[in-house]
Amino acid sequence: MNDRSVWDVIIVGAGFAGLPAGIYLGRSRRRVLIVEGGRSMAVWEPDVQNYLGFPEGISGEQLLQKGRVHALKFGVTFVHDTIRHLSKHDDLFQLEGSKSYRSKRVLLATGLTHLPPDIPGVSDCLGHSLFFCKDCDAFRVQGKRLVVIGRNNEAVDYALAMLSYSPSVIIATNGHEATWDDEHAAWLEEYQVGIEQQRIVHIEHEAGAIQAFIFEQGHRIAADAAFTTRGDVYHTSLAKEIGVELDDEGQILVDACMRTNVSGLYAAGCVTVANCQMIIAAGQGVTAAQAINRDLFKDSLRRHALPVQRRPFEDAACPMPMGEEP
Repeated sequence: MNDRSVWDVIIVGAGFAGLPAGIYLGRSRRRVLIVEGGRSMAVWEPDVQNYLGFPEGISGEQLLQKGRVHALKFGVTFVHDTIRHLSKHDDLFQLEGSKSYRSKRVLLATGLTHLPPDIPGVSDCLGHSLFFCKDCDAFRVQGKRLVVIGRNNEAVDYALAMLSYSPSVIIATNGHEATWDDEHAAWLEEYQVGIEQQRIVHIEHEAGAIQAFIFEQGHRIAADAAFTTRGDVYHTSLAKEIGVELDDEGQILVDACMRTNVSGLYAAGCVTVANCQMIIAAGQGVTAAQAINRDLFKDSLRRHALPVQRRPFEDAACPMPMGEEP
C-alpha cells in the first residue's frame, strides 16, 4: 500500500503520550501525523518539578514545545484540528475533523481534564497554589496550611497523606454532605483532621498565591495552598464511537502493549487506566509506539510488502571502523 494519502499512524493528541510516541515512530521511519487539539493539561503546570532531567523545574508548556521540536526532527507531521469522528473500513481508519484523514493504525492520546471547583478565584490559582495531584505537588507545599476540597473517600485519603508534609490540614466539603465511609471517618477523628462544611464563596489570593478561604457565613480560614478532588473528564468520545471498551470510570482499557479491543487501535496516557503523571504518559506513549511499529512490520511481512529500498551490497557506503568518526 503506497497511497501517500494514507498515514502509517495517526496520533490524536499532542501531549506527553502523543509526542514521545511520535518521536519513536518517526525514528522508526514511519509516516506519522499528530493531530493537535490544543487542550493538553500540561499548560496548567507553570512549574513541573518531577520530570526526569529538569531538576530546577520547567513549565509544562516548555516541555510540550521541546517535545514538538523533538518530534519534528524525526519527520513527524503536525496538524491543528479536532477529530470528531473515528471509524474503520476494511483495514484503514477514517478520521474526520475539519479535513478527512486515513491511516493504518491510530493512537488515542486524548487525555483527560481535571474538574476544578466552581469557586471564584480558583482559575487564577491553578498550578500556582491550587493543585490536583499530591504525587506531583505535595512536596512543594511542605509545612504550609493546606485545604483539601472534597467530600468522599479520596478527599480523606488526600488529607491523611498530606499529614506527611504538613501538620496543618483540613477538609472543606464546600457545602456538600460528606460521602466518605465509616472507616475513613474514623481515620479523620484519629488523626484530628478538621472539617469545614460551609460553602466556599471566594478564595483570597495574591497573584495566584492563596491567602484564605471565605465561607458563606463570613467565616475565614487562612491557607497557603489547596488540593481538589472533584473528579476528571476522560476524553473518550472517539473511543466510544468505534466500540472501544471502557472501565466503570470511563477510562480506556488497554493491554500491556497499549492495544484496545479494536484491532489496530491503541491508547496511551491519562485517557487509559493509569496514574496520570507526565512521565508515566510518556512511557505509555513509547510502549504504544514500539507495539505499533512491530504490528506494522509483521503486517508488511504477511503482505510481502516490506517498505525497503534494495541496492547491491557492494554499492553501499563502506562502514567506518569501530570508534572512528567520518
